[in-house]
Amino acid sequence: MEEQQPSRTAVGAAVHRAVHQILEGGQIFADPFARAILGEEAGNLIEEYSNDASRRPMRLFIASRARFAEDALSAAISRGVRQAVVLGAGLDTFALRNPHAPLGLRVFEVDHPATQAWKRERLRRMGIAAPASLTFAPVDFEREALAEGLRLAGFVVEQPAFFLWLGVVPYLTREAISATLRFVAGLPESEVVFDYSEPLDNYPPGRRAHVTALGERVAAMGEPWLTHFEPADVSRELRAIGFGEIEDLGLAEIAVRFLGARGERKRWAGGHIVRAQRI
Repeated sequence: MEEQQPSRTAVGAAVHRAVHQILEGGQIFADPFARAILGEEAGNLIEEYSNDASRRPMRLFIASRARFAEDALSAAISRGVRQAVVLGAGLDTFALRNPHAPLGLRVFEVDHPATQAWKRERLRRMGIAAPASLTFAPVDFEREALAEGLRLAGFVVEQPAFFLWLGVVPYLTREAISATLRFVAGLPESEVVFDYSEPLDNYPPGRRAHVTALGERVAAMGEPWLTHFEPADVSRELRAIGFGEIEDLGLAEIAVRFLGARGERKRWAGGHIVRAQRI
């Protein structure tokens, strides 16, 4: 990550969300701040991504994971949850759109201090006011623990919380992923939504070559994929640390739920979206 800049992959995800508003009309996931958060370079980025048909599968996956996460958060709000944490927030805009603010939902954005400073300056330049329900929780993971960073920001560990952890897990070590999940599982009535990818060997040859090339591109940007998971291992590991309710959507389930696919739900290797709740 360049100093005082969000990661290249975080910018890419933000562009995908913006393009989804245009090419699919935000049908899966509506985000009125998607273009504004990209700043002055939005037009060029959106044009580049819009003209590349090969980016469509990733765009629809990113839109679907955001929809899945925020639908799950809405359900958590109905159960009384009033704290949401966006881990590795990057250019995420949920805190700006927070429809649950009137109910008292506090949103904590966790990211590197330099990245958060960059984002706050971007919001200022675009004339977007940070709402009162948003608290920035800067955490330098090389020097600070997540628990301490959240505590200093006013997060209450004795109260239920919902964690949105999107587009981050593949770039972390297993040790870092496990530590974060154990922290979440240690909170009362906690819940987390995250995404992960399967090992490359699970893909059929044709798609494997495409995904391998994508991995090489992000590695060349200095953001290599570090961790893949077998779906069966994810469920087992989540249960072992205390999560009792687990929902894991693979590409086939995502296509049925969000993309209008019909017929047999044949399993496809690829990205997954997981919801895990401590009950």
